[in-house]
Amino acid sequence: MRDEVRAFVIEQLTDMNYDVEDVDDDTTLGPSGVDLESLALADLAVRVEDRYGLKFDDDESEKLALMTVGEFTTMVADRVAANSDIA
Repeated sequence: MRDEVRAFVIEQLTDMNYDVEDVDDDTTLGPSGVDLESLALADLAVRVEDRYGLKFDDDESEKLALMTVGEFTTMVADRVAANSDIA
């Protein structure tokens, strides 16, 4: 599941016109990494929410800029797995 989520995130970043050539799991989503600004982070969060049926709290959205691509994809994959256990 994690690989699928990571591929989706990279695909969405590409769709949002971000350069993902040098992006790896240690690249931060915010400044000094992918360099997503708050609106772009919100856009990415909404795309992930729509695709995987998740919901990010407002305070979580603010923390996304500090997360790496690896941390974000692991968090999403873990939530998807937890939701499928409940369903």
